[in-house]
Amino acid sequence: MQLTRRRLIHAASLAVAGPALQVLHVPSGAAATSPEGGWRHGTSLFGEVRYPEGFAHFEYVNPAAPKGGTLRIGAQGTFDNFNPVVGGVKGALAGSINLLLDTLLTSALDEVATEYGLLADAASFPPDFSSVIYRLRPEARWHDGTPVTPEDVIFSFEAFKTHHPRLAAYYGHVVKAAKSGEHEITFSFDQPGNRELPQIVGQLTVLPKHWWEGTDGNGNKRDIAATTSEPPLGSGPYRIKEFVAGRSIVFERVKDYWGRNLPVNIGQNNFDEIRVEYYRDSTVAREALKADQLDWRTEPSAKDWATAYDFPAVQDKRVVLEQFPMRSVGIMQALVFNTRRDKFKDPRLRRAFNFAYDFEELNKQIFYNQYQRLSSYFDGTELASSGLPEGSELAILEPLRAKVPPEVFTTVYKNPVGGSPEAVRANMREATRLLREAGYEVRDTRLVDTRTGEPLSVEILIDDPSYERLVVFLKPALERLGMAVTLRAVDNAQYQNRLRQWDFDIISNVWAQSLSPGNEQRYYWGSEAADTPGTRNFAGIKDPAVDALIERVIFAKDREDLVAACRALDRVLLWHHYVVPQFYLFKQRVARWDRFGRPEMLPKYGIHGFPNIWWWDAGRAARVGSR
Repeated sequence: MQLTRRRLIHAASLAVAGPALQVLHVPSGAAATSPEGGWRHGTSLFGEVRYPEGFAHFEYVNPAAPKGGTLRIGAQGTFDNFNPVVGGVKGALAGSINLLLDTLLTSALDEVATEYGLLADAASFPPDFSSVIYRLRPEARWHDGTPVTPEDVIFSFEAFKTHHPRLAAYYGHVVKAAKSGEHEITFSFDQPGNRELPQIVGQLTVLPKHWWEGTDGNGNKRDIAATTSEPPLGSGPYRIKEFVAGRSIVFERVKDYWGRNLPVNIGQNNFDEIRVEYYRDSTVAREALKADQLDWRTEPSAKDWATAYDFPAVQDKRVVLEQFPMRSVGIMQALVFNTRRDKFKDPRLRRAFNFAYDFEELNKQIFYNQYQRLSSYFDGTELASSGLPEGSELAILEPLRAKVPPEVFTTVYKNPVGGSPEAVRANMREATRLLREAGYEVRDTRLVDTRTGEPLSVEILIDDPSYERLVVFLKPALERLGMAVTLRAVDNAQYQNRLRQWDFDIISNVWAQSLSPGNEQRYYWGSEAADTPGTRNFAGIKDPAVDALIERVIFAKDREDLVAACRALDRVLLWHHYVVPQFYLFKQRVARWDRFGRPEMLPKYGIHGFPNIWWWDAGRAARVGSR
């Protein structure tokens, strides 16, 4: 699936902040009198939108793309729930559920932080950003033919804010949603000045109130606060045709989809069917692609990308290998300490783990030198800190000097460098020194807390067997320091339950950042999120300076202020050593059977745009052969 703002909300709570959203032309059919601020057909946080009112379609699509064909893709893990409202706290939410449900706005993949009307044809907000009005399209319909109403939007907002911790934090400053016209909903904010709120409200997934408040086929009343295995009613381009619980889902294109002729949808949603097969093991999924049981696979393993794709269909070009650049996201992938546990309270102990982590040797032996080491929570973007703070960034940090690590002002953050026996020995000596300062010493080959006499033991929790070799690579170094290290592999359901209960020592996690961070930072690092199950503050960060810097990010006055605030936040997080930064490749490695067509120009910020803007190519499929 393409990496869009909507998908990043589910993966990483994507948000936006920056310059004022631009006043645009009034859409055709608008009322004679406009609300304060005027109606906008699109919103952007980086100047004016690219596409004017009345545009035909996005430039990166093929408006004549044929409809038809079946696409088969794989997913990792399992599923037992079709209700996105509780997807963050209960059960395992089915992948691609967003195919069923429309949002008020939808992203443009060739612009940064820009969205255009989908369920809503226009938005309006005052200059102080204290509220926003969304106007629904009168033609918007659920799959049962019922109109999409303001009541549906209000119901959805209240459901997500009540039952979904991540979105409750994301929409924390939205205090009320009320019907303000036949097709209008007004969202009120608790204070002015939060520039991103008018737009991120438009990312709300809208649910059918009448369906969720009704009864199922057995006469049982549906519950928006519970998981469900009943395919839900949607308004989007696809519906669920059939499924096998935990194993597969078939989505079929809704041929009379109400929004099929909207400019934001022309040339998209071209497959008649999308079949999603679930695999517990990535090796099995890879073999399914080789056996022509899947059409498309994103390969996460550097080793397998280098060694596992030398088979006949690749050699004769029936299977295409391609890497697509990622330009719209910043990444922190890291080993994360649960600082709620006393043994991880001391940052010196956490820093010692980084000195034991020999990335250079790992990259050479396992990754075929494909990866780069990460050194920022916003790596890959201009938001990443570097050097020492100066200018606007220094001005932001100065009032917090007494509340942040002193190194923030005096020392450039760098990860230890290994890769040679000499470097490794030096790093292990430094790790030992840090552990000694933190109150630990080796007694009878065991690292012991000198204050309690308790040996230091750690458990690294994983849910993907392919990740085991990465942890095993680190384990001997930690054991040489005297730690008792356990690797615990569990299935996805157990893993999610343990995360929700903060029942872990160390995990590996990825935080994806947009090019314009905002309210989601509270959900990542904020003190309140540390005690809220279902949020992504896995480290348990409770720090007043971090909270203050998050507010500076959210209420940034302009782009320059946003960049400075993000760099300041990045620097403080790094020097607290909440994580051991790992590695990333700012490309997606894809293997696909050559049965598909795509536009000549792919969107700059949409990676590959698959499957939304691709299509079934009957000629290519005939050359490749039958399935």
